[in-house]
Amino acid sequence: GDPLLVKVNKITSTKTQLPYSYYSLPYCQPDHIVDSAENLGEVLRGDRIENSPYTVFIMRESRMCNVVCRKVLDKKAAKAFKEKIDDEYRVNMILDNLPLVVPIRRPDVENAVVYQHGFHVGLKGKYSGSKEEKHFINNHLAFTVKFHKDPLTETARIVGFEVKPFSVKHEYEGEWNTKTRLMTCDPHAKRAVTSSESPQEVEEKEIIFTYDVEFQESDIKWASRWDTYLLMADDQIHWFSIVNSLMIVLFLSAMVAMIMLRTLYRDISKYNQLETQEEAQEETGWKLVHGDVFRPPTNFDLLCVYVGTGVQFFGMILVTMIFALLGFLSPSNRGGLMTAMLLLWVFMGLFAGYSSARLYKMFKGANWKSITLKTAIKFPATVFAIFFVLNALIWGQKSSGAVPFGTMFALVLLWFGISVPLVFVGSYIGFKKPVKEDPVKTNKIPRQVPDQPWYLHPAFSILIGGILPFGAVFIELFFILTSIWLHQFYYIFGFLFIVFIILVVTCAEITVVLCYFQLCSEDYQWWWRSYLTSGSSALYLFLYAAFYFFTKLEITKLVSGMLYFGYMLIVSYAFFVLTGTIGFYACFWFTRLIYSSVKID
Repeated sequence: GDPLLVKVNKITSTKTQLPYSYYSLPYCQPDHIVDSAENLGEVLRGDRIENSPYTVFIMRESRMCNVVCRKVLDKKAAKAFKEKIDDEYRVNMILDNLPLVVPIRRPDVENAVVYQHGFHVGLKGKYSGSKEEKHFINNHLAFTVKFHKDPLTETARIVGFEVKPFSVKHEYEGEWNTKTRLMTCDPHAKRAVTSSESPQEVEEKEIIFTYDVEFQESDIKWASRWDTYLLMADDQIHWFSIVNSLMIVLFLSAMVAMIMLRTLYRDISKYNQLETQEEAQEETGWKLVHGDVFRPPTNFDLLCVYVGTGVQFFGMILVTMIFALLGFLSPSNRGGLMTAMLLLWVFMGLFAGYSSARLYKMFKGANWKSITLKTAIKFPATVFAIFFVLNALIWGQKSSGAVPFGTMFALVLLWFGISVPLVFVGSYIGFKKPVKEDPVKTNKIPRQVPDQPWYLHPAFSILIGGILPFGAVFIELFFILTSIWLHQFYYIFGFLFIVFIILVVTCAEITVVLCYFQLCSEDYQWWWRSYLTSGSSALYLFLYAAFYFFTKLEITKLVSGMLYFGYMLIVSYAFFVLTGTIGFYACFWFTRLIYSSVKID
């Protein structure tokens, strides 16, 4: 007998990617529209949760044919509905924190049901015998609320919220008033709405909005009520992707191990014997460049900035994944993932400042305040600029996906109020610590780099280096893109964590292998190369995003296309910084290791 609150959320479309608030369409409205408080993540996603005019929801009391209201559409209202039907918009609602779903039977499997999030505003169709396409609106909703009864106390909890939408041209006798009984849907005459009724066209006439509420007992326990939403039909693909990635990792690990054992062991023992004989003049390979290998690269301040940002990213992703694995960020916590990532990014500024300052001090840089400021501002400013332009585009479309000014201000406050000071604190600590000594001394005069064979040309080896890290993640990437752009839930953080570890290992190994080949051919300019080698996987990520856009998405609007590529550009940039930093640190460790094991006069 308790009243239930049904809330309406944004209307969404995978064709335009622009969410709108529910009441932007001329639907029936309650007396007062009350906005539910949203967290930061929800606002950024464009969720606008408001109360609904569907008020006759009384727990465990089924009611048929409730009239919401009668609307007479004018030209503008009819046009608004038609546009949204053309773009295949769906209405999202929430009851007891559960999103509304439409169960759709799968024709290929017996008794299998797929859940579609939200119901379509309407559909396009033709009357039999006519050529003209008409727009029909879903004006009758048959809600089913599933509940699970507690065997001890006779109380019940809601475990499912489903709807079957119908388009019905309602009929009634006489003038319309609040007591009018519909002939097309009458609970007294036990006449329910079926799909054989004549449908309701969208035109400049009246539309009567109605709904049924039915309560069904269910075996699903409250704790596992989300399982139907997160049903993964393709576990095999994930295992396949992980096995595929592990193959790449094993291949690379074998190569690294071979280099480490065979080459290094042989090289080092040979070099250390050479000192006893007088053949030291005929040295070849990586030992020749020992006097130059730790020479600071050109633009080393920029390298420090990027490494710091990468560390910040790495920390954010690692902690987010651990939280997600422990189940803190399940989809039932709307916007939780987004909020967590933003806050973690801000607090990881500490590590960004620390690592960029340590590196800068090692390069004997003197101006640590400027490097700190750049670390704190460079990456976020770029992202913020792209984000601002995209937001202006969304705002121009009057979409609810546009971030309001207040939230923008809050983001800037987080960035300058917390992140920037933390970067400075980290940088101060990093600069106070004593610097690591290089294992070998650097010569005063840089030596000539001999001509390199074509396969060691920087551009070629950098592009080759990005293929394997991308190959390790691209199947999982497909699921992530699908969940973002086709509005499905992403919940397999366990798989994602394994893939992330594989990514880290792959980036590190491919960089070490290519760095070794480079040093063997007496090219000692490895600092930037190591960063770009694994970072180039971001280029492949962006190309894959473009491929996904043209093959899987049905986006036709220019603005929506710009949104997609704008956001994927931000994602690729972040991926570049992350993978580049992993590669750089791997190579940094590797060069220190091999040069500290050789005796040099």
